[in-house]
Amino acid sequence: MQLLLLMRKIILSISFFTFTPILLSISIVYFLFLSYNSRLHKGLISHSSNRGVAFAALPSAENVLGDSIISKDARIEIVRQFFARYKSPLEPFASNVVKDADKYGLDFRLLPAIAMQESNLCQKIITDSYNCWGFGIYGNKVTRFDSYPEAIGTVTKTLATNYIAGGLNTPEEIMKKYTPSNNGSWAYSVNYFMELLQ
Repeated sequence: MQLLLLMRKIILSISFFTFTPILLSISIVYFLFLSYNSRLHKGLISHSSNRGVAFAALPSAENVLGDSIISKDARIEIVRQFFARYKSPLEPFASNVVKDADKYGLDFRLLPAIAMQESNLCQKIITDSYNCWGFGIYGNKVTRFDSYPEAIGTVTKTLATNYIAGGLNTPEEIMKKYTPSNNGSWAYSVNYFMELLQ
């Protein structure tokens, strides 16, 4: 029995002194590999050093799209989604809204916000008027347009030249001339809809 215990201790000792150095060696090699790999990775993404050809596969600055292109596309998509959410017939003309706003230096959100306030984004307009903005409609007078793009261009230009250029920049200031008898709810709603278009 004692011989069996002695043999067992000898086998365990031999196993320990054989496998422990092997396991330690493998661990050290593995950690060295991880450390080297980490330093190599940091070297590739470092902005302060150019090592050999590490940057050869990165694109040059001239192949990168500018921020202005991305933001213009984003504004068109924001307007389009706003129109789509409310099932507006203006949806195909989202790019017209942004293009004309840029052309006349107007906040791109103003025209959709006024259209939402005045006609629920063209859901409630006078038949064949294409006038979603309540523009030039009072009493029996109705301003009609031949198309939504014409209406968008005319209303945007009028807001820019007759309102914004005259110092009426906020919905509260615009309301005083656009719908003078309003109690303030018009401006409140236009501001709210402009916030939705962020």
